[in-house]
Amino acid sequence: MDQSKVALLRERLAQAQHITVLSGAGMSTESGIPDFRSTGGIWTEDTSRMEAMSRSYFLSHPHDFWPKFKELFQMKMSGVYEPNAGHVFLANLEKQGKQVDIFTQNIDGLHKKAGSQHVYELHGSIQTATCPSCRTSYELPYLLKEAVPLCQHVSSDGSICGRVLKTDVVLFGDRVQHFDQVMQSIQHTDVLLVMGTSLEVAPAKYIPEDAAEIPTIFKVMVNMSETEYDPLFDLVIHERIGDLVHFL
Repeated sequence: MDQSKVALLRERLAQAQHITVLSGAGMSTESGIPDFRSTGGIWTEDTSRMEAMSRSYFLSHPHDFWPKFKELFQMKMSGVYEPNAGHVFLANLEKQGKQVDIFTQNIDGLHKKAGSQHVYELHGSIQTATCPSCRTSYELPYLLKEAVPLCQHVSSDGSICGRVLKTDVVLFGDRVQHFDQVMQSIQHTDVLLVMGTSLEVAPAKYIPEDAAEIPTIFKVMVNMSETEYDPLFDLVIHERIGDLVHFL
């Protein structure tokens, strides 16, 4: 661990009143959640799974979608994962009175579980699903109980909706959420802290390019491996998130 880099990051975070965080799979893997996009990950092994996880597949085969989705994302396990030191560190920054906006590519809900209040899930959440017809929302326990979760909303005439619920995870073909809020946040932030993402997925990969146009932002990349965007950052640390925050 390069202690001079640690000291610089500690100083900049202490001075900052507004911190914008972009987190990716590297944040979640330290809680034991697989990184689907890494070498040997499921998207790499079988691209046909990408088709099954698409909006078009859900619309065409809603009853077939759910068993595939549950298996792929290990939904039975999704409620047992716990926040790790990185999640807790960010939540504690907020408790110090700082504005901490977290934009995450992860769908596990662990930033919220750690106590962070300003979390924007760019790719949605595995914790909930919504009826495409009446927009009634359902929580994880119901989704786990039913093989194919159906909407149970009762209308004014006494009929049950019965539509197959759509997961609140952003599927291939869906629009990424909260991207306008990202742009608003970086306009006013002191520090952009990118953690655990190689920035391979659009539109998140464009965020450092936009931030690079704002000289007042101190830009930090924390990732295990190098990325093609490293030159855009003022400080680059190639370490495990949990190991780094132990020194902060």
